[in-house]
Amino acid sequence: MSNPFSPREWLQLTMQQQGLLQPQTSVAETVSRLSYVQIDSINVVERAHHHVLHSRMSGYQPKMLDSALAKGEIFEYWSHAAAYLPIADYRFSLQRKLQLQNGGKHWFEPDDKVMQEVRARILAEGPLKASDFEHSEGKNGAWWDWKPAKKALEQLFMRGELMVVRREKFQKVYDLTARALPQNINAKAPTEAEFTRYLIDRYLDAHAFGTAAQIAYLRKGLKSAVAQELAEMQSQGVLASFKAAGQSYFYYPALQLHAPLPNKVWLLNPFDNLLIQRQRLKQWFDFDYQIEVYVPAEKRRYGYYSLAILWRDTFVGRVDVKADRQTGILLLQQLTLEAGVVVNGLDEDFCAAFETAIREYARFNGCERWKLVKANHKGLKQKYARQQKC
Repeated sequence: MSNPFSPREWLQLTMQQQGLLQPQTSVAETVSRLSYVQIDSINVVERAHHHVLHSRMSGYQPKMLDSALAKGEIFEYWSHAAAYLPIADYRFSLQRKLQLQNGGKHWFEPDDKVMQEVRARILAEGPLKASDFEHSEGKNGAWWDWKPAKKALEQLFMRGELMVVRREKFQKVYDLTARALPQNINAKAPTEAEFTRYLIDRYLDAHAFGTAAQIAYLRKGLKSAVAQELAEMQSQGVLASFKAAGQSYFYYPALQLHAPLPNKVWLLNPFDNLLIQRQRLKQWFDFDYQIEVYVPAEKRRYGYYSLAILWRDTFVGRVDVKADRQTGILLLQQLTLEAGVVVNGLDEDFCAAFETAIREYARFNGCERWKLVKANHKGLKQKYARQQKC
């Protein structure tokens, strides 16, 4: 269990495998590189799934994701949460779909009659969304008040009978899988062993190294199978391992650090693939991060939608952001740097990289200017006292 890399090199390997150190060339390549991109509806700024791609692709625009979905290069389904996935991984979504087809539980009890009616309409009329179905009973609002047709659509989608072919104003538009799935895609359900190996391969490709618990993150009942397969792969020489903080970490022996670390700031949203496992982030990057969207306003420390600020290979702070779309200003509502980041005055390398990141992020959000509203560092408040042009 020798460790071939230093702790800092492991951080940079993670960043490299996450597609941060070298620009990715397409949506399909980026989604494949990451294994999934989580979908989120919060829109105080551009939605999280678009931001993840923006962080890794030069010149990314949301229409590129729409195009990749329309071309069948990616598909929408459930990972540990709702996500865009590589179309090459389609067969591995069948594991969950078959469980639901065979009586497994999702959010709602299936209503076979409504599901049959919904399926028949899509068959006859083509792709439809929930709002295309009339509803006169009950209330429409939160997810637990979903109208029957919307519940049926979601059940059919989760079972694999429907696919999302596009979104219109963030609403899913569904069509029959038989019509939507590209014909050349492998649709043979994996065995349990194949699915376990898939989870391991995808995680290690995307994160460089990981434990059984990290690989099986939010996958109920799979940690034991993952641990057993990891041990078997190591015994065969397919994987190597090392110990850190009392845990066994596994990686591919051919792993190499080949991408240089630039003087760059990345602004990462709460659903970014690098941040999503909080304990891993805290252990390896020494960064204790929590999304505060669901925290009562009076208890928030950093703001409603705080982006993590990654400078080179160190998380140096958080910035709560909001795009004021009427005025075209990106508001930095609260900028909080970690203690000790700028002890003896402002680091000009950091400021230059930070300004570049903010300008790019503002333009990505359709903003022409950005404004620092509040900061915990006097030097930053003075430096950015006025609105800044992009």
